[in-house]
This record gives sequence, C-alpha cells and structure tokens, in this order.
Amino acid sequence: MKQPIGFIDQTKPTHVCRLKKAIYGLKQSPREWFATLTGHLQSLGFKLSSSDPSLLLYNHNGVQMFFLVYVDDIILTGSCSKALKKLIDNLHATFTMRDLGSLSQFMGIQVTPTSYGLHLSQSRFAQSILTRAGMTNCNPVSTPSYLKSSIKGLTASYSNPTFYRQLAGCLQYLTLTRPDITYTVNKVCQHMQNPTILHFEALKCLLRYIQGTLHIGLPLFRDKSVLQSYSDSDWAGDTKDQKSITGYCNFLGSSLISWCTKKQNTVARSSTKAEYRALASAAAEITWIWRLLQELNCSHHESTPLFCDNTFAIALANNPVFHARTKHIEVDCHYIRTCIKDKTTQIHHIPTKDQLADLLTKPLPAPRFKFLAHKLVQPLETTT
Repeated sequence: MKQPIGFIDQTKPTHVCRLKKAIYGLKQSPREWFATLTGHLQSLGFKLSSSDPSLLLYNHNGVQMFFLVYVDDIILTGSCSKALKKLIDNLHATFTMRDLGSLSQFMGIQVTPTSYGLHLSQSRFAQSILTRAGMTNCNPVSTPSYLKSSIKGLTASYSNPTFYRQLAGCLQYLTLTRPDITYTVNKVCQHMQNPTILHFEALKCLLRYIQGTLHIGLPLFRDKSVLQSYSDSDWAGDTKDQKSITGYCNFLGSSLISWCTKKQNTVARSSTKAEYRALASAAAEITWIWRLLQELNCSHHESTPLFCDNTFAIALANNPVFHARTKHIEVDCHYIRTCIKDKTTQIHHIPTKDQLADLLTKPLPAPRFKFLAHKLVQPLETTT
C-alpha cells in the first residue's frame, strides 16, 4: 500500500493510514463484519455449525437458539422467548440493528404462515423478471420446456447475449422456491456464453410458464420429520455431448427441502452407470442433511430410503460382486456402498411412473409434468 499520487505527505512519504473499522464497500468488509458478529455470538455461547458456515447454534440448559446470517440479513429463532429477547437486546446494545418482527421476507423470499406450517414464495421477484423481460402481458403455457422435437432451426446467434445472461441469472435465484423450473433453468444456463435465437425462444417459453404460475411456492409442513429421497437420471439426455442428467429431491416429512438438476461430468457408457452416479450424488446430499439434522437435535436413527427406478443400479449398489461388468465405474461412485454399509441410506425400487425426480431430468408432456409438479408441493405419505 502507498499514498495516492497528488496526496503524498512530504514529511512521512512511506506512511499510510490505518483504518480502525472496515469501510462499507471494501472487499474485506463483509468478511470483517462476519468475523466480528460471529465472534460476539461465540462469546455468548453460540457455536458455528460445521454443516453450514452461515448458521450458529446455541444449546444450553434446555434452551435452543438458531442464528442464520447472510451478510447483514439475519433470521433468529429458538425455543425460549425470554432468551431470544435477551439476545436481541444484547445485539442492539452492541450493534446498530433493526428488529423487523416475525419473519415475513428474507432475501426476496416471502414467508407466509399457514394452517399447515409456512409457505415460501418469490412471486414479487418472478413478476420483476417478467417486467424486465417485457413479458408481463404474455400468454401463459402449461409447461416450462418445449419437448425435444418441438422446435428446430433458429441456430443464428441471439443479438443481445447480455440480456439473455441477465434473465438467466435471475431465473437461477427463482429456483430457490420453484423446483418445477429447475431443469429448464439448468438447460437455459448452459448456453449463456453464446446463446442462439433457439435458446432465447426456450427462455421465453419458460417466462410464459412463470407468467401463468406466479403464485406457486414451496410449502413447509409441520409434520413428522422422516427423511426420504428420490434419485433419477436421463441417460445421454444432452443430445449435443451425450452426457446424462442427474436429478434428485429430498423430503423431510411432507416438505421438499432440497433438490438438484445437474449434467454429469463425463459420458456414461450405460444407463446403469448414469443411474449409479445419480444415486451417489443423492447419497452425498443425504449425508450432509444427516449432519445438519444432528446439529439441530433432530438426528435420525433409521436408514434414509432412497428410491430409484433402475433395478440393476440398485443391485450394483447393494452387491459388490459385479466387478467384471462395472470396472469402468469410478471409485468415487462407490461412495453409495459405504452409505449403505453405514446404514445412512437404504435403496428401494420405485416404478418409473412414481419417480418424482423424473421432473428434474427431462422435458415432459403437460399431463405428466403437472402430475409430478403437484406431487412435489403436496403432502406425501411416508413410504416404508
């Protein structure tokens, strides 16, 4: 560091100013603020979560409190109202803060109390995306994706790629409460480097679907905390590079708590390999959820059922004898066997028609799409 040109002190040319506090806007200020806040909370008895660095936990004398922070936005909850008030008063005395009362909005996510629990939605954010795209009066469609054979041609480059990237980035954030658009957003974001007119048409189809489903959100139910997972794969689903698509979703009771759509890194030589990789990804997510639930004092003692519609992948995960026919499967994929051995997960077969993760791996006809989308946001009976 050095003094700026034109402002050099002739008596102390090698000196620089030492900041006593991080100035808002500097790159290091968020890190310094987080260190200061968490350091103060740890002095009060909070501990940093090992599963989520943004979560701090307090558990003393039967009192539990959970403190979730994103930069300067905070959610605080706990089992004792007196302890919560005491903590809030302490924070007010130490930092300049505002108490906004009961949770109603956090990071653009609207939180509505209901008879069954909570309902999360981003309808205002979705409306702002449509306004930005100039599609507030567009005609809605029943599905977010065209079928593979629906449109052809239109391979010329799109004239405004920056606009395409802006909309795609906004749609990525919308998937926090909209699992029904996760697959389509994943496909849209794969072409941000050089979008064509065809890709922009696919983006407009997604926006037209959002126009007709603005008030769809994610319900969180107050029910039994039984964890179960669904895993699926679309073998060679990407027609351009023949890579497969992994999709999985995890339920805690009737509440959908995590989901993923991701193109696999390498080409799978068989549908079994593609499904097996999807199982390994889902098992890794289950392991993380287990650790987080243990920290929240909601630990599970039973294996998590993981549903898959590929019988050979299930047999391969449970039986390590098939080495001669599966030597091409990487060692890291065999992580699923460790999870079964440790009784973290237990894999079960499920008919393809009941596979909820099917929605996250491919474009579907309207009846099938509506059936699965409805299942993802409705109470589910615990399967044994």
